[in-house]
Amino acid sequence: MKTYRAVLVGTGGIGEAHVRAVEFTRGRVQLVAACDIDAARARAFCERFGIPGAHTDYATMLREEKPDLVLIAAPPGLHAAMSIAAMEAGAWVLCEKPLCASLAEFDRIAAAEKQTGRHTACVFQMRFATSNVHVRDLLQSGRFGRPLVAVCNTLWYRDVAYYAVPWRGKWTTELGGPTMSQGIHSMDHLLNLLGEWTEVKAVAETLHHKIEVEDVSMALVKFANGARASIINSTLCPRQETYVRLDCEQATIELTHLYAYTKDNWKMTPAEGTDAAALKSAWDAFPADVGSTHGAQLVTLVKNMDDNTTPLTGGEEARRTLEFLAAIYKSAYTDTTVRRGSIQPGDPFYDAMHGGHGKSRS
Repeated sequence: MKTYRAVLVGTGGIGEAHVRAVEFTRGRVQLVAACDIDAARARAFCERFGIPGAHTDYATMLREEKPDLVLIAAPPGLHAAMSIAAMEAGAWVLCEKPLCASLAEFDRIAAAEKQTGRHTACVFQMRFATSNVHVRDLLQSGRFGRPLVAVCNTLWYRDVAYYAVPWRGKWTTELGGPTMSQGIHSMDHLLNLLGEWTEVKAVAETLHHKIEVEDVSMALVKFANGARASIINSTLCPRQETYVRLDCEQATIELTHLYAYTKDNWKMTPAEGTDAAALKSAWDAFPADVGSTHGAQLVTLVKNMDDNTTPLTGGEEARRTLEFLAAIYKSAYTDTTVRRGSIQPGDPFYDAMHGGHGKSRS
């Protein structure tokens, strides 16, 4: 099997997760270089993890290292341009969330994919836990009956020091508040479980932090399968929790964690009058447990590279999640219900998540 040469751009806090992900591939991916604008930090990171090449210039790294895969862990405002440059250099991309700043940027990434024959995937590791695949299969098989009601809460806490980092809290560099930077993971997870969304009504506010973007958003969502969901995304919650709940005709499914989960974080409660023993038997048939890690996602991406197939968190799936976030912002800033497919070129929310409405907030 081919060994893929990978490079990492960005050696901050999330960089180590990408190193561990490469290790998880058991030799299928080799991390040959890392890049950071801070030369000392780049060298220290490479020395710590035994990475041969340390760079301070992204274009130079692409040219000299000729990678098969680029792992992007740089600040969000750089993601789209870096993804396109990587594909134009002949590499596939695994990029941290948010993948890009707008639907317009996403469509430029998609155009580069078509032109180069390479693919970009967004880091949405919540989809790749083996327990999630099991639960999703049970949902899709109808084992729990029809999904009716869902809850998706990202109740996190970020302090003044967090937002003191120069690129955070700004539309041009962080690309949004907890809707784009924190809750994006659980919302993508919810869409992965429930499928197509059809409309959203939302609010977004800056209640506490002295930042340009929102620090809380809430949404009511309709899904094509008839389910209804409520969503909260917040960086204002001292007792932190990530909570996804699906109430189906025959059972309640719950997932409670913070930043990652395994099968032990799930809970299933049968409805009264159902065959609880049969439901429990199906529920308990979890496969070997691999948690919601970057490594689990990277192993799947390697298979996509082997087969030259579109990654699960690229293409239309990635666009669907980004469109959902754009709809939350549009609904919040225009006080309207936004329907799937309605944000098209010419709409200000196609070009920017704030649509010109939230940019002056501070």
